[in-house]
Amino acid sequence: MTRFTIASFNVKNLIGADKEYYKFQSYTPEEYAWKQDWMADQLLTMDADIVGFQEIFEEDALRSVIAEADALGATSNAASIPDKSRRYHRKAIFRKLAYTPYGQGGLAFAPNVADGGPGQRRPGVAIVSRFGFVGTPEVIQDLPEPFDIPFSALRRADGDAVGDDDDAGYFRLRRLSRPILKARIPVGDQTITVFNCHLKSKLGEHITPEPSDLTKYDPSARALGSLRAALRRMAEAWVLRREIIKELDAGNPVMVLGDFNDGEHAVSSEIISGEVPFKNYAWMLRHDAKTNRDRYTDAENEYIRTAIDKVRLHSAEKLFVRNSSRDMVFTSAFGGTFESIDQIYMSRHFHPDFKDRIGLMEYFSAFNDHLTDGSHPEAPYNKLASDHGQIIAHMVMGDDDT
Repeated sequence: MTRFTIASFNVKNLIGADKEYYKFQSYTPEEYAWKQDWMADQLLTMDADIVGFQEIFEEDALRSVIAEADALGATSNAASIPDKSRRYHRKAIFRKLAYTPYGQGGLAFAPNVADGGPGQRRPGVAIVSRFGFVGTPEVIQDLPEPFDIPFSALRRADGDAVGDDDDAGYFRLRRLSRPILKARIPVGDQTITVFNCHLKSKLGEHITPEPSDLTKYDPSARALGSLRAALRRMAEAWVLRREIIKELDAGNPVMVLGDFNDGEHAVSSEIISGEVPFKNYAWMLRHDAKTNRDRYTDAENEYIRTAIDKVRLHSAEKLFVRNSSRDMVFTSAFGGTFESIDQIYMSRHFHPDFKDRIGLMEYFSAFNDHLTDGSHPEAPYNKLASDHGQIIAHMVMGDDDT
């Protein structure tokens, strides 16, 4: 058996000192040192084999954090791991306590192609892997062809010819707000395709001359900004889903992680994970029904369910909750709302009910003690610590019965 851990870590605006990332926002040298130290300590505690990072402005800053985590790990090993002269050095507990350094060779960084100058920076994403990569990781952001989402009218006006109601406008997407990083990672005797994403946030997308001055509050314009953000997020989810299906159709195990900026039951998350099949399609009218008795056959029911299950993804959090008495996991807290917007999804290759699975999730961890509700007086702490919780899936590959 091979055990490994995979994690998602939205770091919140990692960039060096005295560099303006958003308008009038930067870190002093002392603030940057504190943030780097906090992140390194968090990485040491997480000790995950594969980590997907979001909100990375500079690769060098992330490399510095990883190097500091490795240095902390070496110090911890020297203090807590017995050398071979100790008769008890082979005890299992020491394998769990030992920290394995990441080094500098297993990092893939995807900068944001829309990154601008001071005050107009846009973050990218990254993956660090103790196992390295198979081939060169792929970055998906500028689309080779625009993605057009057409809309059709709800009904045809009197006198319109057949087909006239097909043109009711469309939404066009040319570029993702942040890159998707796709990497193939060797784990044991398997290669897993890992996607790291950071979908468009719920923050309204406003276009000049729409008022951004809140003293001239315009609720309609604000709602329109939210509409644009939601459309973009769901379109980005579909682009990710298309890439996931390519991998699943090729027979490759898939894991998707990152900041979805939406909960598990949001439309964008369901686009990424795929449909949940009905219990039985044999009671449904056929798509080409001629009478009210034209139903799908039992054989067609099995085919439909298999086709849907083959390309579904499953939430690591929900797989954990179904086997645990824990009733709440959250990775974000703001304005009194606690929710999970950071996710790890996995294909049926890791689902306990799939007879041909190649692995299983043994445990799920959420590091969220540092989160403070945005209405809490200590919320400014979140300027330096992440405003997201970190999540880790603990996986085992091979025969889980041994």
